[in-house]
Amino acid sequence: MPAIATIQEEILDLKTQRKAVILAHHYQDTEIQELADSVGDSLELARAAKKFSGDVIAFCGVKFMAETAKVLNPTKTVVLPDLEAGCSLVDSCRPEQVRAFRVSHPDHVVVSYINTSVEVKAESDILCTSRNAVKIVNSIPAERPVLFLPDLNLGNYVKRQTGRQNMTIWQGACIVHATFLARKLATARREFPEALVAAHPECTEDVLTMADFIGSTSAIVDWCVGHAAREFIVMTESGVLHSLQKGAPGKTFHFIANENCNCSECPYMRRNTLEKLAESLRTLQPRIELDPDVMRRAALPIDRMLAVA
Repeated sequence: MPAIATIQEEILDLKTQRKAVILAHHYQDTEIQELADSVGDSLELARAAKKFSGDVIAFCGVKFMAETAKVLNPTKTVVLPDLEAGCSLVDSCRPEQVRAFRVSHPDHVVVSYINTSVEVKAESDILCTSRNAVKIVNSIPAERPVLFLPDLNLGNYVKRQTGRQNMTIWQGACIVHATFLARKLATARREFPEALVAAHPECTEDVLTMADFIGSTSAIVDWCVGHAAREFIVMTESGVLHSLQKGAPGKTFHFIANENCNCSECPYMRRNTLEKLAESLRTLQPRIELDPDVMRRAALPIDRMLAVA
């Protein structure tokens, strides 16, 4: 048998041996996306995980996404290349806080963004993603008050889009999207006057007011690829450039550095590497292990979201 020449070939060989599928978020490094069986946003990857018929899911994203895949596939092995790939939104919302809110506000419908821990999902009535959040909230009877968690900016965007006044919004934020500055976007618009602006709804309102399109990561890709314009300023994590260039190789895409660094990268997403992916397929570690009762309770709001979406 010939020696495996590259780490990419090793990963593909291990994938076959393990009867595995590789799922990757748009924010992963290009070399991981190139090896993935499915690349998408949180909703698309949740659907892909649920349809999978093999033995192992290698989830190249962050921990809450791998947890969701495990909930949807409780009998399968789910590995995450780096267990420290977390999320600031997850950190901003603890399950005991949600339980306390439910005790003091039993009339509220708890709508949780998918960017939450599995324990918070288990305390929720229904989930949403940035792609379907408006639709999910609109599916709830107008007389029912809503707790939307944990993203402040997405929650306020949904409130504006639905016109719903009886919404309580958690005060969490994404360390990438919430730190894009409107003044930097204004400078970019002057520098690239022909460019249209596509923004993720986790951005602040002053950024969103300057956008020509607001949507989830995959929705941004679809809009930019399908639009007649040739130049875009993209207000989301720069890993999406790979999908944009694949879909529209002749177009130009600009990314704006956020407040925290001279980049628009999520440090958690970038913890996954080809070397860690290969090791996770080789050893089936780090493995996502969840409490069966928590998985059972978390599956209900996930299934409700998928049914509505």
